[in-house]
Amino acid sequence: MPNLTLAESKYKNYQLGKYGRMRLNYLKNYKKAEYIILFMDNKLYEHLYNIDIECQKQFEFLMKQFVEKENITEELKANNQMEWVQK
Repeated sequence: MPNLTLAESKYKNYQLGKYGRMRLNYLKNYKKAEYIILFMDNKLYEHLYNIDIECQKQFEFLMKQFVEKENITEELKANNQMEWVQK
């Protein structure tokens, strides 16, 4: 059995968010060859970091659009909490 270890990476200290963990789980369960290749090339954490950051940006962008479209404001939250929760 080879004794494989990961080289130091600047992404190793990054705490993966929801989307990075989801991608890791997907790779492990459904794309094992791609997971192993990324792991062996020491690009796994960089890949997960990029996925996590991009998904988070996309989520924030979509939420901002939704808030603007539905006219959801902090004023609505303060004045009419039930309508705010409904939206």
